[in-house]
Amino acid sequence: MRLLRHTMVLGLVLVVGASSAAAAGAQPERGGDGWRGEVVAVQPLRELDASGVRDVLGGAQFDAGGVRHGVEVYQVLYRTVDARNRATVASGLLALPRNGERQLRVVSYAHGTELNRTDAPSMWRDGWAVAPALTYASAGFAAVAPDYLGMGLGPGPHPFLDVTTEASASLDLLRAARTVAAGQQRTLRREVYVTGFSQGGSGATALGQALERGGDGWFRLGALAPIAGAFDARRVELPALVGGTVAPPYNVGYTAYLVVAWNRLHGLYQRPEEFFAAPYAGKVEALFDGVHTGEDLAATLPGTPEELFTPRGLAVLRAPSGPFADALAVHDASCDGIRAPARLLVDRADEQVPVANSTYCATRLRTGAVVDVGTHPYNGSAHLGANIAGTAAALAWFRQLG
Repeated sequence: MRLLRHTMVLGLVLVVGASSAAAAGAQPERGGDGWRGEVVAVQPLRELDASGVRDVLGGAQFDAGGVRHGVEVYQVLYRTVDARNRATVASGLLALPRNGERQLRVVSYAHGTELNRTDAPSMWRDGWAVAPALTYASAGFAAVAPDYLGMGLGPGPHPFLDVTTEASASLDLLRAARTVAAGQQRTLRREVYVTGFSQGGSGATALGQALERGGDGWFRLGALAPIAGAFDARRVELPALVGGTVAPPYNVGYTAYLVVAWNRLHGLYQRPEEFFAAPYAGKVEALFDGVHTGEDLAATLPGTPEELFTPRGLAVLRAPSGPFADALAVHDASCDGIRAPARLLVDRADEQVPVANSTYCATRLRTGAVVDVGTHPYNGSAHLGANIAGTAAALAWFRQLG
C-alpha cells in the first residue's frame, strides 16, 4: 500500500462502438448478465521494445531479469457491477507481449492501496503502477491489472477493501481482455495465474475463489500467489493499525479509509461526529474522494487513532459487531477453500501488514504455503519492497507451472 503519491491526468479514451467490440472476436461464455465484461473503449497507451521495458522496470526498482519481449499496453474501459450489483463501468490495464505467440497464458495482478484515482495502473502515472503488468507481459504472459471501482476512469468513490467488487471488477476485466486480444487474433488460455499486492492480496484470493466456483464459462484458476495481503482484517490487521504496531501515517490512514468506505457500504454511522473526533469529523470523509492525495491525508490526520476517533469509534474498531463484523467476516473469508496451487509471498520485516495475515490465509487454503521473499526495502519500506521481490518470485513460479 502506498499513501504518499502525487497526481496526474490522462486524456480521453478512444471509444469503441458495440459493433466494433463484437467484431473484435469471440465473447466469453456468459449467462443472463452477458453484458458484464463488454468493452466500452480501448486506448493504446504505449508500445515498448524489450529495452524500453527494462528502463521502466529499472526506474521503479523492479527486477528486469525476466524481460524477454517488448510489450503493447492498453487502457480498457468495460462494463461491470458496483457494490449494489448495479451496472457501471470500470477501467483496467492490459499488457500483451510482442512475441508472435497466438495463445497466451494469463496473469491477473491486483494493485495495492491508492488514494488518487489517477494512480491506478491504467492511468500509467509512473513506473511503479505498471511495473508488475510489464514484468509478466515482457516474460510472455498476457497481463491484466484492474483499477478497481472508483479508480482510473470508473465513476464514484472507491469501495476500499471490498473483496466482492474487487473480484467482480477483476473477473470482468479478464472477459474484456479476452475480447481485445481476440481483435488482434490472439487467444487467452483458460488458466489464470492470480496475484496481487497488499490490498490486492485479498482481492486476488477473492478472484481465485470466483474462478474456482465457476464465475466464468471460460477462465479458471491456475495458481495463486498474493503478496503481503491483509487477509485477516479483524484479528490481525485492525488490531495492528489501532494498537500501535503500524506507525503513522499508515495506521490512521488505512483505518480512516476503511471506516469511510465501509460506512458508504454498510452504514457504520449516521454522522461523522459519531466516529471521528473534532476537528477531524468535518474533514476526513472528503479525503477519500479519489481526488485527494496521500500528502493531503498525511497533512490533515493526526498521528494516533486515539486522536482521530471518538471513544465510540475506537470501541467499534476494537470489538466489531453488527454490520461491521459481518463485512469483516466476508473480507476474511477470501482464502477459504481454494484448491489450486498457492504461495503466499511475504517479507517478515513488513512494517504495515503483519505476516500473521498470510499465516491465517494459509490455514484456510486447501493447499498452499507462506514463502518469505526476503527484505528489499523500497523508499525505506519493507512492505513496498515486498511488491518488488514478490513480483519476481511470482513470475519465476508461474513460469515453472507453464
